[in-house]
Amino acid sequence: MEKKNCRTVYGQTLVELGKKYENVVALEADLGKSTMSYMFGEAFPERYFQVGIAEQNMASMAAGLALTGKIPFVNSFAVFSSGRAYDQIRSSICIPNLSVRVCGSSAGLSDYGDGKTHQSVDDMAIMRVLPHMTVLSPMDAVETEKMMWAMAEHKGPCYIRINRNDLPVYTDPNEEYHIGKITTIREGSDVVVFATGVMVSQSVAAAELLEKEGISVRVVNISTIKPLDVAALKECCQGVKGIVTAEEHNVMGGMGSAVCEALCDSRLPVKMVGLQDTFGRSAENYQLLLEKYHLMPEDVAAAVKAVLKA
Repeated sequence: MEKKNCRTVYGQTLVELGKKYENVVALEADLGKSTMSYMFGEAFPERYFQVGIAEQNMASMAAGLALTGKIPFVNSFAVFSSGRAYDQIRSSICIPNLSVRVCGSSAGLSDYGDGKTHQSVDDMAIMRVLPHMTVLSPMDAVETEKMMWAMAEHKGPCYIRINRNDLPVYTDPNEEYHIGKITTIREGSDVVVFATGVMVSQSVAAAELLEKEGISVRVVNISTIKPLDVAALKECCQGVKGIVTAEEHNVMGGMGSAVCEALCDSRLPVKMVGLQDTFGRSAENYQLLLEKYHLMPEDVAAAVKAVLKA
């Protein structure tokens, strides 16, 4: 399976957007070499604003730029772009419904070396509770690129969470994309697994493990956390015996919560794979954290078996 880096593609696509749209600007909070926004700064220095470690000011500046007709892309680590600037995003961007694009880079546990202060296990919850905010969580680099082009045309605020590491590519580059699209990655008939981000590839691996045991698993990519296409979500549940959600985020308030809210009238049993009300920690590599917090294919497979027994 081909792997690509979402951060690198994010930076490259930001440059391409800058070439097409003269009103695209980028703001950075001293992490340009990590978020890859520096690529835009090198291509368009007059449209690149390095604000330093001042995320609140960056969000307020972006709101002002949006009011002048610019398309601002705000960049920092997900834990800072969502949490540290929350009040400014709420008051200056979401209340007036301005078209600001907030990028949360190194999302989830993917910044494995810097520990809990730099790992965003709550960013989807923080952003999806805000009225007007669209929340996106791509499963791979190709979907990241497609999302960014859609974001450039979207009216209203958007938040996109970007994984730091190379991820397997499942998105068909020729397939049409729109915000809100739900994509079935693998067909199955016993249980449906709704996954987002890195957990899509983990869920596909789980489905392959379970196939050897005679269990058929449908894997569905939920890359738009908000707004959620409830009709498409319910259609994906047709004929199955249970539901599993899988995310690299706290199970409270994230994608799994959004799915359960949408399916509150369903009688199907549900199991949620994700961080169980805990912060992350530092580690020597990303794999160790996925194992520590039970985000491996074997953990998804165990959840599938549990719903079948429910």
